[in-house]
Order: sequence, then C-alpha cells, then structure tokens
Amino acid sequence: MKRKMTFLLLLTIILVPAKAAETQETKPVKNIIVMIPDGTSLASVSIARWLQWYNEPDQPKLNIDPYLCGTVRTHSSNAPIGDSAPTTSAYMTGYPSRTGYVSTYPESDPENDIYPTDPSRAFQPMTTVLEAGKQLYDKAAGLVFTCEFPHATPADCSAHSYNRSKYEWIAPQMVHNDLSVVIGGGASLLSEADEAYLKANEYAVYKNDINGMRSESGNKMWALYGAKEMDYDIDRNPEEQPSLEEMTIKAIEKLSTNENGFFLMVEGSKVDWAAHANDPVGVATDFLAFDRACGAALEFARKNGETAVIIVPDHGNSGISLGVRRCTGYDKLTKDQLFHSLSQFKLTADGFARKLNEQPASEVQKIFREYAGFELSEAELKALNNCKGYKNSPIPVDQRSSEGVEASLYSSNSLSDFIGLLITSKTCIGFTTGGHTGEDVFLAAYHPQGTIPLGMHTNIELNAYLCSLFGFDRNLLDELTNRNFARHTDVFKDYKYEILPAADEKNSPTLVVKAKTRQLTVKPFTNTVTVTAGKVSEDVRLNSVIVYVDKNNTFYLPAELAEQLK
Repeated sequence: MKRKMTFLLLLTIILVPAKAAETQETKPVKNIIVMIPDGTSLASVSIARWLQWYNEPDQPKLNIDPYLCGTVRTHSSNAPIGDSAPTTSAYMTGYPSRTGYVSTYPESDPENDIYPTDPSRAFQPMTTVLEAGKQLYDKAAGLVFTCEFPHATPADCSAHSYNRSKYEWIAPQMVHNDLSVVIGGGASLLSEADEAYLKANEYAVYKNDINGMRSESGNKMWALYGAKEMDYDIDRNPEEQPSLEEMTIKAIEKLSTNENGFFLMVEGSKVDWAAHANDPVGVATDFLAFDRACGAALEFARKNGETAVIIVPDHGNSGISLGVRRCTGYDKLTKDQLFHSLSQFKLTADGFARKLNEQPASEVQKIFREYAGFELSEAELKALNNCKGYKNSPIPVDQRSSEGVEASLYSSNSLSDFIGLLITSKTCIGFTTGGHTGEDVFLAAYHPQGTIPLGMHTNIELNAYLCSLFGFDRNLLDELTNRNFARHTDVFKDYKYEILPAADEKNSPTLVVKAKTRQLTVKPFTNTVTVTAGKVSEDVRLNSVIVYVDKNNTFYLPAELAEQLK
C-alpha cells in the first residue's frame, strides 16, 4: 500500500509541470473547434477510408488524414475503459471521472483511482473549457451532434450531473447556459418551459424544420431534429434532416459573427451507436459523414487564420477489425472481395429494419435486391422470419424459435441486430464486443501557427492544450470551478436557509435563504435566482448554472451569490 501511494504522489508531481510546459508552448487562437467521433476505434477509420476509396477511386484519403498527429489515452477516473460521459468530461475539465458522470468530480476510489482524487470534492460540478471561454472572454459557444441534445458528449461541454441519464437535470442546464447555437437531435426533449426561456431571450427555435434553420438570419438558434436522436447519415431524408457537414457549416457561420471568437464542439454521435450494434455499414458511413464535417471545419480554419481544430474520439468501441478468423484466407482477399458486399448496402441495419417492418413479407427479396444487392438464401430467410422483432413475419410470434436457424444469424428480439449479423456475415469485418474498448484513440489537429500536440497524450493533457489555445493556464479552470460551484453551506454560512422539498419526483428542491430585509430563492439547473426585498421580487441572471446534487443534498452555485442578500 505504501508503495502504491508513493507512485500516486509521483504522478501528482509529474502531471503539473507537464501541463504548464505545454501551455507555455502553445500560441493562443481566437476560435476553437473540437470534433469528436464518438466511440471510434482506429480500425473504424481504416474501414471507412477503404470503403470511400472503393466507392470513389479518386478519393483514397480522408479530410482528417493530413492532420493526424498522435494518439490519446482516454479513461475513467478508476478504470482504463470509459464511457462517453467521463471521457469527454476529461477533455472539457481536465479531470477523468466515473462512468456516467457529466463534468462532475468523481467519488474517491483509493484502491482503483488512476490518479489521486480529493474525497472532499466528490460530486462538485467542474467548469468546462466552453464555459470558461464564455465567462472569461465573452466568446460564443455552440454544439453540433446527431444524438439527442442532453446525451453525454454535448452535455459534457455545457452541463453537470453524476448521472448521464438524468435528462431532466441536464437539459435545462444546457438551455440556461446560454449557448449561442445548438443543432442536433432531441426535439421532444426540449420542454415548454425551456423553449419559452430560449424565445424570451431572443433565440430562434426550430423543431424538425430544416427550411427554418437554413433561412434563419439571426445568430442565436436552437434547431432540433427527430424525437430523440437523428437518423444515421445514410438513412436520413435530406429534405427533413441536415447532414452533419451542413450543421457544422451553419454553426460556424453564426458563431463566427462574434468579434470575441467562439468555441464549437461537433460530435459524430452515431459512429458509437453503430459500433454498439456491430453494424459495419453504420460505423463506416457515419464516420465518413463526420469526416465531411471535419473537411468543412478545416476549410474554415485554413481560410480564417485564427482557428484551431482538434479532432479526437472519446473512446474506442466494439473491437472492430478488418479481417476475422471465420473468413478463411482473408489476408489474401482483394479490395473488391473485401469491400464489394459492404458497398452494396444502402441503409444501416437500423434503417434496413425499419424498411422491412414498413412493407409486407412479399416484398422482402425485392428490398434486399434494391438495398443490399442480393437476395436472402433459404437459411437467411428462415432466420429473418424467426426474429421476434420482425413485424411482418408469416410465422406467429409465439411460434418463432432458434430451432433449425443458423446460430450466427439468430436474433431473438431485435430486427436491427439480425440485419447487423447479416451484414457482418457478408464481410470479413469482425467484432469482439458490443461495448466500449480501451485502446488509445487517434488525434488530429490544425493550428494556424502549427503549435499542435504531437505524440501520445492523456485526456488530461489534451484539456491543458485546449485551455492554452484560449490563452489561460489549466489551473484557471479550477479557480473558475471554485467560483462558479461553491457549496451553498459555505456561501450562506452567515445566513438562515432551508431546502424546501420537491413537489413531486419530476421536480427538484428549492433553496430559500433569508437575510433581515431580503430573501433569495434558488431553483437548480437554471442560471436565474429570485431576489425578494419587501414585496418586490426580481429575477437575477447569473453567469453560470446552479446544480443540485441529491447525493449530498447540496446546491452548487456562484460564490458571490451572497452579495445579493446585502
């Protein structure tokens, strides 16, 4: 045990100078664009690049290729393999955190923590680079993604929660963090109250309205598509949902009008989802859609001369590989033999499943001919008809079983899973898991003066680089965190206060603080407090959001909020 603690102490000593040195070497820029292909292993990039080259012989390289410069070791605070919440949190805050934690300091796990943690800080919200840019320099901030907006990666930039699934905590924080531009999925998740706040503060709000987004002339906008996530790129109707490239261009167009600069995060969200589903079509085509968005961002940066672009996945996923044991002699197969079948699929497994469930069983072979370039064999058709998720099967649901069905194609419930197995069976692409993986991820970067991070970096070191791009030392984030997210018990230690319980499970408690002549009413997950003096009440907007944590019954709020009681 003594040996382990000595090692951890040495890590603490070593980490601080490394951050400081990198900060000093980096030349600050006006704008930062961070682009995250969620759950993208290096093999995913290789497969996507090969598929592009196969389909378009004059395009052997990706937009990101000239800017590849290193790798990143990405992990949680107490585990080498992380999910999107703590891994992107590390990029945004400079601290690794626990699985499911959104820009929130982790609970201490002394026996397993990769770096030392401070138990007294558990559950404290941590200021992000995006928030720091807004607060320090009045920069515009934007988010672009294809998942629903309170999902882990966009939330990591602009919200705080120890539970990534608590959309009722995360969504209002993202709204009240006064982001300039938000474009992505999740139209059904924007509440009436949050939409009213946006409109009251002069935001244009578009739900499933692509023409509205395209014609909007203002610079404050939320545009959301799909009830939750957007469609995969290859599945989407371009008249209803924009591409990630178009959303990126639109966001940059609006953000770049801010004379102080901007911070933009663009996520290729559903590369990760396709990897979870073991769907090689979704992995490759959604990564290529992301790469086109990278091309647009890089083109702007090269012309602008004041913009840095950092492209990095948050973690790997699925153990995807080009080459798998079941393909005898796969290492001798030609490009055509390896990629022809994959290139024939015109829909992802998810899109294919929807198509099959929309049309009668008599159309099955026609659908496969049109969207996959082949017809099902007798064994494949039997596997399809015995899949319980196939609504139009001629076999009643209670009579479907795995008996006599080829084991490699049997899917008991999900039709998408069956299609994923079928697609994979036509290729020499393999998967080791349906979950995240712990290998290092690629790093690509563009800087107008060429000061880019080279070699292998940890996720903490990459945060230090992002901070230095805006011209401040990594330690300033800690100062902002202490200023923005102080405990209410410290801020109001000289006053009487009480926490009023929530009216129901859908709501949160309210903090009421009383002075001689003034009262402060604080509701969490917003940036507004109510100050009452006598019979007059006034809403006061803050520079950051207020977060309530039920684990320790604590409100985290600006340290100077007590001034409102004087």
